Amino acid sequence: MKRTKVAFVYDFDETLSTTYMQDYLLIPELGMKPAEFWHDANAWSAQNGVDQVTGSMYYFTKIAKERKFNLTKENLAYCGALIVFFKGVEEWFERINKYGRFLDLDIEHYIISSGYEEIIEGCHIRRFFKDVYGCAFAYGENGKAVWPARVVNYSGKVQYLSKINKGLGKFDDKVVNEYMPDEERRIPYSRIIYFGDGMTDIPSMKMVKSHGGTAIAVYKPHSRHKAKAVKLLQDDRVNFALSADYREGKDIDTVVKTILNKIATERDLEILKKKEDLKKKKA
Repeated sequence: MKRTKVAFVYDFDETLSTTYMQDYLLIPELGMKPAEFWHDANAWSAQNGVDQVTGSMYYFTKIAKERKFNLTKENLAYCGALIVFFKGVEEWFERINKYGRFLDLDIEHYIISSGYEEIIEGCHIRRFFKDVYGCAFAYGENGKAVWPARVVNYSGKVQYLSKINKGLGKFDDKVVNEYMPDEERRIPYSRIIYFGDGMTDIPSMKMVKSHGGTAIAVYKPHSRHKAKAVKLLQDDRVNFALSADYREGKDIDTVVKTILNKIATERDLEILKKKEDLKKKKA
């Protein structure tokens, strides 16, 4: 019997990593401090009426050109190698996959992030993800980034979440909004667990929760971010608000294993129910 598929969908920055992925090396390589860069990038976006995510991508190309930094796929991937993750993240995937197999569940991991696919490609945990949906640059003939190729913001995250639900490919944009009966969807929302921390995650978390799945707001341990996560819980936008500690026995580990137990039990009950329905038809 095929294992039941379950999807874990993660934001990246401050959900898995301890801060924004660009802050570890990319921004310092440009000769700036993260707070300075983001202030200037957001100010430029506001002055020019540009979406902040799009504007910051353009601003990276602008500053890189001015300061003669090679903003290439290779250099961005190298920035990913130095990312620092919350406690337990690097051991999380193999451990939770093993627990899933014990329950005859096949757990698929995905990232939907407003961060950069090129940086994520270079990070230590990339191999654990079935796919990554993030912002990406277009490159010129010299291999340097020239413009945003894909931008993932509030609405973009919802679109990619729908693709995971329906079993569509990353670039299946034309059919993502077409009607598909629930029984034909590859991974129903009831078997999706969404991990996020910020405002860009709210529409996706709300969608997963409202369709019977689980939304988890994570926050940096011992920080002011806890109040933001708890507010999402109070506003009924998420099911749980938990400290971003992925080690065995901690809250995320305990909650997620309990949810997996529930998914497996509901599946087993459905199998038993179908057997009883067959008895009725034969009687």
